[in-house]
Amino acid sequence: MNKTICSTCLSGVLVAVSPPALAERADREKPIHLEADRLSLDDLNKVQTLEGNAVLIQGTTELRTARLVVTQDADGFQKATATGGANGLARFRQKRDGVDEYVEGEAERIEYDARSDTTQFFNRAWVRSGQDEVRGRYISYDAINEKFLVTTGAGTTKTASGEAQARVRAIIQPKAKGDAVTETRKEPLNLKPAARVAPRND
Repeated sequence: MNKTICSTCLSGVLVAVSPPALAERADREKPIHLEADRLSLDDLNKVQTLEGNAVLIQGTTELRTARLVVTQDADGFQKATATGGANGLARFRQKRDGVDEYVEGEAERIEYDARSDTTQFFNRAWVRSGQDEVRGRYISYDAINEKFLVTTGAGTTKTASGEAQARVRAIIQPKAKGDAVTETRKEPLNLKPAARVAPRND
């Protein structure tokens, strides 16, 4: 059954939002709070469509966009697809685990998977973690393992016409001396000549 709910009916939705979690990796186990000017519910297919200043909050995770579609799988985990927003860009924010820093990003389309705690950014994608930032046509962020994948397009290196895509860009700030991790002494790496490479005689 489909239902449409106006913004005045949602005025209390965000009242129950908890303060930032101490263990951010538990975000995916927290309830998702939604707010928008319009909300359409499809109970049969477990689909919620939000339009107009749409907001999703789950623990320390936030999505802000013009249009948000939230689906739920058989185990109760949600996936959210955010499109549009200011300058046509949806926005994402999530606190990193164990540090007072946030991962922030924006793109024309953002897909957030609460089960795996992964977020994908498509087109005009930009993500910043602390003072480090990356830009590309496609960015995938794994919050559990704190890993990024950046490509010129979602798995592609050329446009439909065969032209090369723009290169990805990253800015990595140097760490302060106090942030350096003490390295464990390791045995020296033994290099061996490759069997198929002949030395040059010149």
